[in-house]
Amino acid sequence: MTQEKFVALHRSQAGRGLLLVTAIGLLAGCFGGSDGDNARYSAEIRRTTMGVPHIKADNWGSLGYGFGLAQAQDNLCTIAESFVTYRGERSRWFGPDALLSSSGTAGRPRNLDADFFHRHVLSADAVAAFRAAQPGDVSELIEGFVAGYNRQVADLKAGKASGHAACASAGWLQPATTDDLYRRLYATNFAGGYSNFVPQIANAIAPAAATPGAAPAKVAALSRRQRQDIASAFAQLPLQVGGEEGVGSNMFGFGADASDVPLLLGNPHWYWRGPDRFYQAQLTIPGKVNVSGASFLGVPLVLIGFNDNVAWSHTVSTARRFGFFQLTLAPGEPTAYLKDGVKVPMAARSITVQSRAADGTLSDVTRTLYTSEYGPLVNLASLNPALAWSGSTAFAMRDINAGNYRTFRNWMRWSQAESLEAFAQIQREEAAIPWVNTVAVGRGDARAWYADIGAMPNVSPQQVASCTTPFGQAVAAALPRVPFFDGSRAACEWQTDADSRQPGAIGASRMPSLLRRDYVANMNDSYWLANPAEPLTGYPDIIGPAGTQAQSLRTRLGHLMVQRRLAGTDGYAGKKATPEVLQQMTLDSRVLTAELFKDAALTAVCSGSPAAPITLSADPLTGTAISPAVNVDVALACSTLAAWNGRGTTDARGTHVWDEFMSRAQRLPATQLYTVPFSAADPLNTPRGLNTTDPTALRQAFAAAVYRVQQSGFAVDAPRSQVLFATRNGERIGLYGGCGANGYFTIACSEKRIEQGGYSMDEDPNGNSYMQIVAFQPGGVQAHTFLTFSLSDDPASPHYADYTRRYATGQWLRMPFTEAEIAADPALVVTRVRE
Repeated sequence: MTQEKFVALHRSQAGRGLLLVTAIGLLAGCFGGSDGDNARYSAEIRRTTMGVPHIKADNWGSLGYGFGLAQAQDNLCTIAESFVTYRGERSRWFGPDALLSSSGTAGRPRNLDADFFHRHVLSADAVAAFRAAQPGDVSELIEGFVAGYNRQVADLKAGKASGHAACASAGWLQPATTDDLYRRLYATNFAGGYSNFVPQIANAIAPAAATPGAAPAKVAALSRRQRQDIASAFAQLPLQVGGEEGVGSNMFGFGADASDVPLLLGNPHWYWRGPDRFYQAQLTIPGKVNVSGASFLGVPLVLIGFNDNVAWSHTVSTARRFGFFQLTLAPGEPTAYLKDGVKVPMAARSITVQSRAADGTLSDVTRTLYTSEYGPLVNLASLNPALAWSGSTAFAMRDINAGNYRTFRNWMRWSQAESLEAFAQIQREEAAIPWVNTVAVGRGDARAWYADIGAMPNVSPQQVASCTTPFGQAVAAALPRVPFFDGSRAACEWQTDADSRQPGAIGASRMPSLLRRDYVANMNDSYWLANPAEPLTGYPDIIGPAGTQAQSLRTRLGHLMVQRRLAGTDGYAGKKATPEVLQQMTLDSRVLTAELFKDAALTAVCSGSPAAPITLSADPLTGTAISPAVNVDVALACSTLAAWNGRGTTDARGTHVWDEFMSRAQRLPATQLYTVPFSAADPLNTPRGLNTTDPTALRQAFAAAVYRVQQSGFAVDAPRSQVLFATRNGERIGLYGGCGANGYFTIACSEKRIEQGGYSMDEDPNGNSYMQIVAFQPGGVQAHTFLTFSLSDDPASPHYADYTRRYATGQWLRMPFTEAEIAADPALVVTRVRE
């Protein structure tokens, strides 16, 4: 294995040209000849400003090699730990009861549950089927990626690389296999399904068989109280992707009527830590692929990005990707069920996991888990005892993406797409995108594309009416549009269309898409308002609501921002979307709740001059009683918010008081909170009007907000950058934005309340992550980007905080794409690697 490096330090325009020519000559001289000819992998890693790697190679394996090495150089410990997770070995190394070290699409379950879950759903046969379905180019990328990752592991262990203190001496830092990467890739499919039910799948243990001769168990009817309790339990499920409070994103695509050039904003709000965080790179094989953008750690393809001809982004979709089947068990046999009267045995899988005790000793823990023709058995008793696996009833779960092996072939084809029309056709052909919407624009095309075309369960209205069980009816109140069917009848199996790409999936012709010359957008509500001028209706209910429920505050604000831009009423120059204006719009931290409700709210809660204290007896957010009641001085909060301009910029004062107030006020029922209810005829402006007829609840919410701020140690009039921050090596980097639930468009959403040390983005937040504004200018594609949390999560890396600091100051990075732009980057470092 060899590696050479060239650092380009450009001091002048003339010197720059000389140095670059010299670099090319040196590299050609060092890496020609028989040694290079015999290398299996050979790649060039060109790192530019912020350390972003631009990988160039002559074949897919070498491209993967360079990409795997670059990712590992920056995030080795996180990737290595993720491989431990997907292997089902967390209990062996970290103990059974600890939680996953960071949130991701599987949440943060106990290690033991995570181990059994991954060993079960990522079984050897399932991974083998996924592997066998991959095209040759994807397989070669994977093999090269693993070799590049292993190169970094070997270099670190041999003392040829430094950093990565969190894992450098750990026994769990091991060379990876291609199976590790296939498990990682297959696991991404389940973010909208199985991964939301880790403990329920991991603990689906069969009950003991009934005593011979015992009377068959019967399914008891559900009482009204049981139905209510079941709905309440399901409503509290922390769905990471597709849940009410899950991660989200913003995206706009502009056509010729709205922009002089095809223009795209990709703005995912995603995890800042863990294996599902984004990694930015460019991947190039001359004449085959040239794509720039972001992938998850451990994924060797670009998932959101652009090439010379198209740019695209994603947001989490409202479409349901899973369902439940209620199984009627064979008498006396808890591991067999009846289907149309015929007994069907479940498939047993005995799984043994090693578990580390506090003293370091290892012991074996064995569970036998089961699968049905629908999918794994689930233990829903933790949600309600009536849903236990009993002598008469069991429950299985089906995730449509368990049979979707096309996802990475789709993204591979997109990375090579030569037009917007080709991009859209690929999406229709593959119907593979697992749990996200898509917006795209293309060079020379006057239109922008929106689609929610991917893998979705295919259930008919007639099946919903006839196959939904009483348990399913109870669950529907909390998880609408999730099929919960009778598994004892073949008539209740998911259906297949003539153009379905897999059994049980909706065909592409029945999924929503839209091409517009002005704009398309999505901010995580359904397909309905991809453009409010042309609402989409008539699609299967499982894809999402269409005009039957209010849009989120963020969806409303996003569309209003675009409409005001095109009307020229937003304070920016002109009436078109431009890259420059879009950069400002995206970061200006508008807060729709402040625009709609601030004046009315302050009138209701701030009586007198100065405002009189409010007596507080309980916190509406936590339900905590405050005894004895306290008189909260709200005068400074009232005067600070009165002077606030309604934006969450770094210098805005009092925003945290507003956030705490809105997080409490919005717990009120909509009928109590608003004077004008939602109307499908005016979805961007309803519901509206703060109901202040009886301000008691609002005054309590405001008093509690101020009280918690006063307790927190932060001043009521502290600037945003003081209360919202990321910490890097002890340095607090002040940020802007907030949570979408409070009406922010610019997202930096901490899971912490103000009294928990402020809105820290250091543990399990989500927010702006990889951001791109891509324009197809006459002279070539131009992209401006951020990777808000920085490229590396290794505190020893020079790229642990630099991008975060840049994001904090709002300085979009012009991302070099062409060979000339990469060569001209003032921070260029070129490394040639081969093995």
